[in-house]
Amino acid sequence: MRAFKWMKRRRKPWAFKTMLAPLRKMLKFDKPLEPRGHRPLQMTFDDQLKALIFFHLEEYESGRELLEALDKNDFAKECVAPPKGIKKSAFFEAINNRGLEQLGEVFSHLVKEAIGVIPAEHAHLGNLVALDGSLIDSVLSMEWADYRGGSKKAKAHVGFDINRGIPRKIYLSNGKEGERPFVDQIIAPGETAVMDRGYQSHAHFDQWQTDEKHFVCRIKENTNKTVIKENALPEKSIVFYDAVVLLGTKGATLTEKELRVVGYRIDSTNYWIATSRHDLTAEQIAQVYKLRWTIETFFGWWKRHLKVYHLIARSKYGLMVQLLGGLITYLLLAIYCRKQHGEAVSIKRVRELRHQIANEAAEVLQEKARARAKPHKIKRLKTKIRRARI
Repeated sequence: MRAFKWMKRRRKPWAFKTMLAPLRKMLKFDKPLEPRGHRPLQMTFDDQLKALIFFHLEEYESGRELLEALDKNDFAKECVAPPKGIKKSAFFEAINNRGLEQLGEVFSHLVKEAIGVIPAEHAHLGNLVALDGSLIDSVLSMEWADYRGGSKKAKAHVGFDINRGIPRKIYLSNGKEGERPFVDQIIAPGETAVMDRGYQSHAHFDQWQTDEKHFVCRIKENTNKTVIKENALPEKSIVFYDAVVLLGTKGATLTEKELRVVGYRIDSTNYWIATSRHDLTAEQIAQVYKLRWTIETFFGWWKRHLKVYHLIARSKYGLMVQLLGGLITYLLLAIYCRKQHGEAVSIKRVRELRHQIANEAAEVLQEKARARAKPHKIKRLKTKIRRARI
């Protein structure tokens, strides 16, 4: 990927430039964007990526609102939009048909960058990955997003690194697609999948153990348990059950491999957890499942503050482009907040960043106005810009 050339025009660091700094480490793509006809591209991948980041960062709620900003907002015109602007048809054609492979590369690169920057908060519990599916309200014209009762919904299947508080993988399906098949695609051997009751499957429990993929999964309270071995219970603890068992009914759903079940109580609610982790204490198993809530918090924050589910695409391809743009924006913010402030992403820091970008944009306008008011300074300003590009 080529460098963002507009960034070189200023000698002092810009907030937007600082946020996008991790992208400058990207190498050129093996498959650059290519036009489908004889006309040259109106929107390069750099332009597309910056537009998607700007869309989420500024909380725009539609593609029309973004296009208006790219046309009329001075900062967006100067630093985000293509040099010659972008037409509505060209923008939506690009979003729905180009850039998905390149965005996937950027996302993978930023995940590695974030892992190197953000410390693991619960490393003693292992590599914990929360899994969940999030429904996205769709429109009737999105025929591929089949759900039920004539309504249309898509579903994002996300793997979330609990230790670092970042998304790591995403897959997209129609709304009624099951969630369990995506565990194999998201979890690597040695990692621990942390899941809610919707992922309970005795056949999958056996297969995951065969594949050396760990799991901590809440199960239904009335699930049959054949006790193989009872573990000692800690004193004065929330844990009331800890045993090695076979789950299910013989001749039907009985697991072939032994696993561990931990039961604990919080606020008069009983939680039953099936797991392949025998190295942790029962209370640590309870803690691991409690940490699953971090993915729910992420979904809520992501949707509320980055407006990720406000559709700017209708095709499955385009929606995946939009979702990856939202994930990339979140990862850039996570890296920015960690490097600049030594803390996790927060709306406070995002608002500070937005205000800083707005103030710097106003500064550029003032500088241009001064240059126009004093013609003898125009040549000096052009010379500075030319030297900065060298």
